[in-house]
Amino acid sequence: MSEDHGGPVTLKPIGEVAQYLKNLIPADIPGSYTLKPALENVASADNIRNGVLAFRDFLYLMCDRLISDGHLYAKPPKKPKTVDDYPFIPYVANLLVEMGYHGILSDNGGTLLINELPSCAGPKPKIPPSSQAECLRFLTLSGFVFTGKKVTYPADPGVLTGLKALAVAEIELRTTRRYWGDKNMLRCDYRLLKAEDPDMLDVLKDFLHPLPEEVQTFALKLHQRYTYMGMICSMRVLGDINFAYAFISKSKKAMSPTDIYSLSLWQFSISMKYGYCLVMRPKKADKYADIIAQFPLSLQELIAKGYGCDRKLRNEPCQHGCQGIRIPLDDSILAISRDIETWLDSEISHTTKK
Repeated sequence: MSEDHGGPVTLKPIGEVAQYLKNLIPADIPGSYTLKPALENVASADNIRNGVLAFRDFLYLMCDRLISDGHLYAKPPKKPKTVDDYPFIPYVANLLVEMGYHGILSDNGGTLLINELPSCAGPKPKIPPSSQAECLRFLTLSGFVFTGKKVTYPADPGVLTGLKALAVAEIELRTTRRYWGDKNMLRCDYRLLKAEDPDMLDVLKDFLHPLPEEVQTFALKLHQRYTYMGMICSMRVLGDINFAYAFISKSKKAMSPTDIYSLSLWQFSISMKYGYCLVMRPKKADKYADIIAQFPLSLQELIAKGYGCDRKLRNEPCQHGCQGIRIPLDDSILAISRDIETWLDSEISHTTKK
């Protein structure tokens, strides 16, 4: 065990971590979309789109391998910092990015020629030599074939084109900072390739797809209701994934996803530690206490408890209470769905009053 902001960390089994990663892979990737000009030299548009689909299928297979055999490769650290702190996973993610970005794709798309992998080079490589060997064995188990400097994927050579395109997008087209431990490559973020700005409703649908249908419907209804009222929805990926909703005043300064997150009134949050949650950040609850009094007792107690630093408020280990009031986004939320709408409406009404 280790400490996470003052709270104990219990590592999740690798199979659960792998299933979580698998759930983040888009279930529905369109067969046709316009690509950004930066990808013109990678391959034809059709080959890139087909390659992305092939790479998505590889990721499904890789996650299944992690579920069944991950314990043989993903060794836990002595002092985990997070519930999913398996160094092997970011090693694989970074290795895939570097294979795709630095690899030279053959004219027929059947091989990648690898001349450099920065994370594996130098006297103190970011990926230790023993872990490099484990990563390559695992990728071989997942379908890759390594022959000297050549890499192939015999079951579906299109995987290499998808890998190349997504790696170029990761390095050159991302607007958010990459960091060591970043696992974005394992999400098959095909929207980085698209010339059009992403539709946040479609993005949200992708992330909600593992949830029960009625829960998905409720969540999408909240998104549509409050964006129609003028709230901005911004997706922030920094370990956890957050769809943050905020009213943004007219300003000449462009706001980053982190800026919008910091101003958000509520969020959908997806994390390995807490799963899928609705996170509320009420500031004006005292202004509509009469309405809160009509809610179910369990919800009243949750609101009364408030949010903030767990150590300062309740002398408890950190449970990331500063993020807001966390409500599980599962079947249990359906019984209070109307109360949540009333709660949000009341908070918004008092927040936006002049």
